Amino acid sequence: MTKRASDVSVSPPRRRNKYIVAPLVLIAANVVLFALFFVWPAVIGLVYSFTNYTGVGAFQFIGLDNYDNLFGDSTFYDALTRTLLYAVLFVPLNFALSLLAANLVVSKNAKGTSVARVIFFIPWLLSPIVVGVLWRWLFGENFGLVNYVIGKLGGSAVPWQSNADLSLIVVVMAASWAWTGFSMLLFIAAIKNVPVSYYEAAQLDGAGPWRQFISITLPSIAPTSFIVILLNTINAMKEYPVFVALNNGGPGTSNNLMVQYIYETGFKRGQIGYASAASFVLMLILMAVAIIQLIVNRRVENR
Repeated sequence: MTKRASDVSVSPPRRRNKYIVAPLVLIAANVVLFALFFVWPAVIGLVYSFTNYTGVGAFQFIGLDNYDNLFGDSTFYDALTRTLLYAVLFVPLNFALSLLAANLVVSKNAKGTSVARVIFFIPWLLSPIVVGVLWRWLFGENFGLVNYVIGKLGGSAVPWQSNADLSLIVVVMAASWAWTGFSMLLFIAAIKNVPVSYYEAAQLDGAGPWRQFISITLPSIAPTSFIVILLNTINAMKEYPVFVALNNGGPGTSNNLMVQYIYETGFKRGQIGYASAASFVLMLILMAVAIIQLIVNRRVENR
């Protein structure tokens, strides 16, 4: 019996297989890289945190001794406290500067916005080491430009480096300056996605620019604001190169942050196991911060 042409099954095009295989290959490559450069080092670090490993030779498992010693270490608490203080100062300042810059750039009355974007974005392209050196030239106590200007105006030199609080503030300003460009780009994209009809309706109701910013812009860019705060918080908790280049965590060890504490403990004192325990404590803190911010963001979105 002869089959009709409509009954003849047609094999699916081979191109469909490519659409299945190609994503699997790309995902597999990412899974391999993730396992190789994140999971495996994390597992090794977790194992070391329960040992007395010094970086060379064999090691012995010592249970929770590293964690017990860590929670009784005043230097660890000083570094953790300074890290939290740095994050509390850095995140709001960077958020405000980048949001202000984004609003100025997207303003319909602004002139030279293309040049302004480049100027704001250039600091983010610089190496953190270069950022630290630039700001050390500005705020050096004996050779800094700021103290030179203050001296010419008749004032006394400010102890930007020898005062722990002032030294921390200088680093906060330097890091905020360097990260403003990146956060600004995120805010620009978010602000441009806000429907213009919202502002037109607000103008008809007599709302001024500040009222429009509070009632329309801020609620509309809330998801982007959440991303900026989350990224800046994680970046602040892991800050290291700007401190080293600007004042090396000084004066003394007063501004040693967690990452610097981990580095010096592990590589300068040869206490890899102890430093691994501190690294895991920092990782748990970062995970807690991320989870809390995700929960808060979800509740805000569900309102």
